[in-house]
Amino acid sequence: MDWIEAVILALIQGLTEFLPVSSQAHLVLYSVFAGREYQGLDFDIILHAGSLMAVVFYFRHELITMTRDWLASLRGAQASGDSRLAWWIIIGTIPAGFFGLLLKDYAEEALRSPLIMGSALIGFGILLGLADWRGRGQRDEYSLGLKDVLVIGFAQVLALIPGTSRSGITITAGLFLGMSREAAARFSFLLSIPIIAAAAVLGTRDLLAEGVTADWPVLLIGLVVSAISTYACIHYFLAFIRRIGMQPFVAYRIILGVVLLAFFL
Repeated sequence: MDWIEAVILALIQGLTEFLPVSSQAHLVLYSVFAGREYQGLDFDIILHAGSLMAVVFYFRHELITMTRDWLASLRGAQASGDSRLAWWIIIGTIPAGFFGLLLKDYAEEALRSPLIMGSALIGFGILLGLADWRGRGQRDEYSLGLKDVLVIGFAQVLALIPGTSRSGITITAGLFLGMSREAAARFSFLLSIPIIAAAAVLGTRDLLAEGVTADWPVLLIGLVVSAISTYACIHYFLAFIRRIGMQPFVAYRIILGVVLLAFFL
């Protein structure tokens, strides 16, 4: 892989990881249309590490407050909105973590087909459109209860289906629960942090077990571009949905799904 391709893949990752359009589908499509094989586990880990760095840095103030209050709650301090939110992130991650470990290999092998990916893009895109059209909720992430968090957490499990979009399905669930667009997106982004971190750790373990040698200059380019593009994506996405909503992403998903199905079937 040369640096130009590293930049392209990192931009695809960074610009689609937190949009409700499925980063996995775009990376697969690029590999197919560009006639390239899978970019490799090492580069995949680096791309996700860049996205993780971006989302942690973007929400750094919230994360510091949540961590401080969560640790205080463990010592017996009175629960606050931020300590509860920290607990909700932990609890909401459990379903995806459990089923991810259980079904990851099956999902990557048995479900990784153009038919499933295209259908997921269209089907879950329509569901997002319905949630956005139906809801004009005002709830924020601090108003969530245990039942709400479990609904969003189990919705995140559906992201194992290629083409679903982890951010898309969790935002959809949040909208159906009466959250505002921004709040649903913020909670989705915060909920992504443990999942992306766990995936990076497990991927690194597999990489070390395989003894793969890395092309460090290319990996560094991928890390930087992924981090910068992800940060920009989060910032402008939150501003965009505040004014316009989710419908442009719904239309994009449906068009992309139709093109995918028409090309491969």
